Amino acid sequence: MPSSTSSFAALWQLIRHARPYRARFIAAGLCSVANKLFDVAPEILIGVAIDVVVRGQDSFVAGFGVSDPISQVYLLGALTLAIWVFESIFEFAYLVLWRNLAQDLQHELRTSAYAHVQNLDLAYFEDRSSGGLVAILNDDVNQLERFLNGGASDLIQVVVTVLACGAVFFAISPQIALFAFTPIPVILWGAFYFQGKAGPRYDVVREKVAALSGRLANNLAGIATIRSFAAEQRELQRLGSESSAYVAANRRAIRLSAAFVPLIRMAILFGFLCTFVLGGKLVLEGQLQAGFYAVLVFLTQRLLWPLTRLAETVDLFERAMASTRRILGLLATPITIRDSEQTMPDHPARGEIVLRDVHFAYANGSAVLHGVDLHVPAGRTLALVGATGGGKSSLIKLLLRFYEPTRGEIRLDGRPLTAYPLSWLRSQIGWVAQDVFLFEGSVRENILYGRPDATEADVIAAAVAAEAHEFILRLPQGYDTAVGERGVKLSGGQRQRLSIARALLKDPPVLLLDEATSAVDNETEAAIQRSLARLAHQRTVIVIAHRLSTIVHADQIAVMENGRVTELGTHAQLIARGGSYAALWRVQTGGVDGN
Repeated sequence: MPSSTSSFAALWQLIRHARPYRARFIAAGLCSVANKLFDVAPEILIGVAIDVVVRGQDSFVAGFGVSDPISQVYLLGALTLAIWVFESIFEFAYLVLWRNLAQDLQHELRTSAYAHVQNLDLAYFEDRSSGGLVAILNDDVNQLERFLNGGASDLIQVVVTVLACGAVFFAISPQIALFAFTPIPVILWGAFYFQGKAGPRYDVVREKVAALSGRLANNLAGIATIRSFAAEQRELQRLGSESSAYVAANRRAIRLSAAFVPLIRMAILFGFLCTFVLGGKLVLEGQLQAGFYAVLVFLTQRLLWPLTRLAETVDLFERAMASTRRILGLLATPITIRDSEQTMPDHPARGEIVLRDVHFAYANGSAVLHGVDLHVPAGRTLALVGATGGGKSSLIKLLLRFYEPTRGEIRLDGRPLTAYPLSWLRSQIGWVAQDVFLFEGSVRENILYGRPDATEADVIAAAVAAEAHEFILRLPQGYDTAVGERGVKLSGGQRQRLSIARALLKDPPVLLLDEATSAVDNETEAAIQRSLARLAHQRTVIVIAHRLSTIVHADQIAVMENGRVTELGTHAQLIARGGSYAALWRVQTGGVDGN
């Protein structure tokens, strides 16, 4: 488990990450220091004022050339006014600087972490819940923001208070200072001890937050399934269990935090009693002036409040460092799909695709492709068929460079995929998946996603070509109708046609279709097939299909079984061969020849 050193290591990593903000950190810190120095000064002036009243022309102030007692009082009044004004100015300055710094840094961390997440390969997401990632990008970043808003300044000001008060104590009476400041090491030991114990507990708290967020996100996404199985009570109990685990983790941290405050109070009490008793004795013996005695008593009180709050500040610090470890840990996750540094081609791809001895295995070690060799000439259509688990969808993901082959090579227009910048490569490929993802927003916004700068006429033309225009016009607000989260307000066929319209608007030279008609009715399938026929015109198309009737006119059909291409040819050639394709055709059509 993390120790106190890991919290300081996390702080150091955060400081290194925030190097562009260094000047603002320094400015905010200096304002916090100045504010605290002016904040301590009134206690000193009160003691000096008492000295003026008691000793008159022999007072401490008289040593600066102001002998008249009333003039000394006026001088102290003017100094008090100036001190309060400057204290207020620096308080305003440090509040503005720290809070704006917190806002800018949390914005930078959140956007940097999100940008990094977008570049991670898909294998990373297979082992993590989206709720856990949202917890890091949102809740953890907010936790750090809360510390920077106030906790960072509080830590600085506690140190300044101790040093400033200590300097005054030792200047007035080293004897009293030694006794009064004896508890400080105890307090510091307690702070570090608490920090060491609290760090692991807050790491557990952050883990429980991620688990709870994951459960909520998962259940909200599957609310229809939960209701269909009448499992509301069961899911409520599971959520309650996750929430109770979070509460229990927080309680363990809170118990430790609560125990720290009484420790500090008792230590401060010891220091105060030493000042009160020993200082009073020295005044009565004539070894210490009454005004200076008042200064020491007031300064001891000044130490009480910030040191009492030290537990709360350290608690906030530990929460923030637990979050920092998670944020920076996410940012440190290596990106395995490396972008090419070569210049972006100034022309669209022709679309010739070649796979040479392609092998692929997922991170868990399960191999899905074994020596696949395929050649798709530019402008031709290749259909991939075969049983589920044969490696067809994995091959599509390799073409998009969501994953890298473990062996072998994939080429586009004679060059390896790795030679092209990722943004350019994916701009040349249109992907229509079986599980269509629509973004929360309007119909128009979802179609425009493929080409945000397209005109309204382009959007309508793409919708017409996808046979989506008529149903869009029947929607309550037409193209401005909100589709809901993941397109929940639309039917499966409507979502699929919007997906095709999106791909049409993008107008890519290479098109990947992953079972685009597997979950729709016959009428919708016919409409989608007509749309796909338009979409495939003069493009390189790789289509995955379970319904063989939809791919009889493909230029090539590859049968994939257990990660290997077992048959390759046209529909007529494969039927004539009498292999697994012909057997599957007979099952689906009752033996009717599709030539």
